Amino acid sequence: MDELQTIIKNCKNGKREAQAKLFQLFAKKMFAVALVYAKDRTAAEDIIQDAFIKIFEKISQFNNEGSFEGWIRRIVVNTALERYRKENRLYSIDDYKPYEQELSYDDLISNISAGELMQVINSISPQYKVVFSLYAIEGYSHKEIAEQLAISEGTSKSNLARARKVLQDKVNELYYSKKDKLGAC
Repeated sequence: MDELQTIIKNCKNGKREAQAKLFQLFAKKMFAVALVYAKDRTAAEDIIQDAFIKIFEKISQFNNEGSFEGWIRRIVVNTALERYRKENRLYSIDDYKPYEQELSYDDLISNISAGELMQVINSISPQYKVVFSLYAIEGYSHKEIAEQLAISEGTSKSNLARARKVLQDKVNELYYSKKDKLGAC
């Protein structure tokens, strides 16, 4: 039995040392996931704390089918979404047609760092950020997003289209500001 399986087994038996090891193994990576959905680092820490409580409570339900990390990630994302639903009120917008246009990104993304891109994503409104993250990062469908956030599929599509437009504008702004700074040197 490998180390992770032993840790999981011991967590199922309620051993605190195993819970601490499990937390050490996954906390950093899951914090990065929580940060995508949180408004700041403190909120992400709260999400992680709540998620790991759920993980330890539900670990007996993990039956070694599929990825354990994927199972944990799902709990972290769902915990973040629960917190988001409590803190943010989404309004249904069924008319998303004006925002269905396909956006062209050129090669702007290759000219900014991952850190800058995350700053841009974190700067958009919470409802756009969560829909964008669920769709683009987690791979949820609009139907799944609508169910998770208690909104219509049209609202999900609209928020995604608006998020893409805002992100495109902000990336353009960042790119041209960097380009101007480089040209001034």
